[in-house]
Amino acid sequence: MTLWTDLAEVDFAISHETVGGARTRVLRAGAGPDHVVMLHGTSGHIEAFVRNIPAFSQRFTVHALDMLGHGYTDNPGGDLRIPRYVDHVLAYLDAQGIERAHVVGESLGGWVAGRLAADHPERVGRLVLVAPGGTVANPEVMDRIRTSTRRAVETDDRALTRQRLELLMHDPANVTDELVDVRHRIYHRPAFVAGIDHLLCLQQMENRTEDLLTPEQMARIAAPTLIVWGAQNPFGDVPEAHRMQESIPGAKLEIFGECGHWPQHEHSARFDDLALTFLS
Repeated sequence: MTLWTDLAEVDFAISHETVGGARTRVLRAGAGPDHVVMLHGTSGHIEAFVRNIPAFSQRFTVHALDMLGHGYTDNPGGDLRIPRYVDHVLAYLDAQGIERAHVVGESLGGWVAGRLAADHPERVGRLVLVAPGGTVANPEVMDRIRTSTRRAVETDDRALTRQRLELLMHDPANVTDELVDVRHRIYHRPAFVAGIDHLLCLQQMENRTEDLLTPEQMARIAAPTLIVWGAQNPFGDVPEAHRMQESIPGAKLEIFGECGHWPQHEHSARFDDLALTFLS
């Protein structure tokens, strides 16, 4: 079984489009009347959602994006801070003529989705936050992300890419050889290597604290919100999830046991059933 075998029975298209001045890789699938935008985490890419797209595309039109400076999407220049990510998503929605979409955001993608919903409530229908980041600035976690990513990018060693991916999982068996190949190739694109400092800028304390998703911002989120968290999330303890739930009016929280930072991948069937029921 490979990443793309999951999509073997799905009509989908991958395109590279100029969005807000950046050449952007997009996977689109499904033809439902409502739209779902999927946003991955730090140093991630659209393949983070390949296990979920088949189920989602049966009900929705799915748009999985390589976010600004990630995957095969370019960074026109400068540090990648949360307002820039939000603007990039808005530019994509505008280019597609989508007035309102549901948003599924994982890790950094959840941080961006939360900020989008807080600042532009008219653009977000429902919100699924998957192990979302951005509510705390933990120096140990930030150093773990920064160090592991930089080592994998600056050293042409597949083992380091595998170790970076295994950080995301409770069960390392979920890190397939193909997933390692996909990320290793992305990590060693010249443009990605050249931009790694800009991509990792949110792991610097001064940048992160300025961009944190604050309780006041979360209190402004009007979209019905589901938070999905892994009990063994290496980048955030369970109390962090509870604080987020308490800050977002009416938010629901589901904690997956035997699960790390990628609930949508490690427990894809359970996640799909839960998220689709919520979005529908």
